[in-house]
Amino acid sequence: MADPRGFMKYPERELPPRRPVEVRIGDWKEVYGARDPEVLSRQAARCMDCGVPFCHHGCPLGNLIPEWNDHVRKGEHREAIERLHETNNFPEFTGRLCPAPCESSCVLGINQPPVTIKQVEVSIIDTAWENGWVQPLPPERLTGKTVAVVGSGPAGLAAAQQLTRVGHTVAVFERDDRIGGLLRYGIPDFKMEKHHIDQRLQQMQAEGTRFRAGVNIGVDMTWPELRERYDAVIIATGAPTPRELDIPGRDLLGIHHAMEYLTPSNRVQAGDQVNRQIHAEGKHVVILGGGDTGADCLGTAHRHGAASVTTLAIGQQPPTERTADQPWPLDPVLFEVQSAHEEGGERKYLASTVEFVGNQAGEVTGLVVCETEYRDGGRFPKPGTEKTIPADLVLLSLGYSGPEHKELREQLELSLNERRNLSRDERFRTELPGLFVAGDAGRGASLIVWAIAEGRAVAAEVDRYLEGDTALPFPVSAHDRPLSVA
Repeated sequence: MADPRGFMKYPERELPPRRPVEVRIGDWKEVYGARDPEVLSRQAARCMDCGVPFCHHGCPLGNLIPEWNDHVRKGEHREAIERLHETNNFPEFTGRLCPAPCESSCVLGINQPPVTIKQVEVSIIDTAWENGWVQPLPPERLTGKTVAVVGSGPAGLAAAQQLTRVGHTVAVFERDDRIGGLLRYGIPDFKMEKHHIDQRLQQMQAEGTRFRAGVNIGVDMTWPELRERYDAVIIATGAPTPRELDIPGRDLLGIHHAMEYLTPSNRVQAGDQVNRQIHAEGKHVVILGGGDTGADCLGTAHRHGAASVTTLAIGQQPPTERTADQPWPLDPVLFEVQSAHEEGGERKYLASTVEFVGNQAGEVTGLVVCETEYRDGGRFPKPGTEKTIPADLVLLSLGYSGPEHKELREQLELSLNERRNLSRDERFRTELPGLFVAGDAGRGASLIVWAIAEGRAVAAEVDRYLEGDTALPFPVSAHDRPLSVA
């Protein structure tokens, strides 16, 4: 296993080049250029023969990272995709969108830059698609049992694929007009082009999974009706409710939640005609929130031709290196320069927005911002530091408060947990028999890799519920909370 001297031969961490800024902001294609197979082979060779692969600890899916790294080092790409698919249904998604907590846990990262695990992963699956190695895996027999999956994000799709492959008849319901959830309409094409979703859906359809787009469960069909029609139901609707900023001037025109801006933009890239699209061309844009969604808004505004873009974060700028309270192998909070940040814009920290200001037409013209001060165990605007920042368009990217559960609770009387997510036990079961919750709907807004892990895990529990036992694998997730397989 591995080249024991690989990390000594190749001490440098090499990533594929991003396309030049002036080129990529003129289109919506993915930011990375072509990958060099020799570079990837060198990076895979840096994977140490470390004995205890802590990267497994960092990966909720328990990906067999040292094994497929070694296959890539040897040029055994077909064997690499077989090992990768054993634990991950959709490496083309995680390889592009996951923040790679596995790399934070890489043993090499103790005193050297860690292995480029994420780039090796995406190269494996892209090579597999290019060579026709990703084929449908239909079941050998049908069980006669039916499962409805509500929500077509990564959790719902992972659960559906696992259950289809063991012979259950699975239908995935999605209220939007296309399958994919936030993968489809929340992630800009410059981070992941949508043909990656489409080719995976074609595989799933060939395996037998059925897709029902444009069906809003709870409205077009009630939840009790759905339960009556299917032997088991999985709620994988995500946690799309955005956090609000209830300050004076919030009702001014030109202030929008991030998804109100990103979704229409993605629809336009898909070829849809969008009336009255929120557009940033020629505008001074202010983004509140410094996370991934804020970066997606930033990159989108650049491609729209914004006059300026400013990102405000209420907290301190994260450190560039690990601090004493975030030792290896924990996944640290560090200052990150994503591709969108390279493209321009200004980032400001310790900025507390206290008021939106506007003109007589009711349109936003600026924000009143104070410095943030830490006191009494919290963060507060510092009196006397007020200043106004001009803005024609304000995008709220403040995170998500949980699932949309109005119809669910009215029609099924499901309970919520202390975090206002749908309540479930350690086996993803709700109070109602045959009704399960997976992904962000029960967990709260989280990483794509956790969504896929929970989709795989709930599939095993649903299979056990329907058949009395299961041969489906269970992701290695004990470091977060126990997921019982008993």
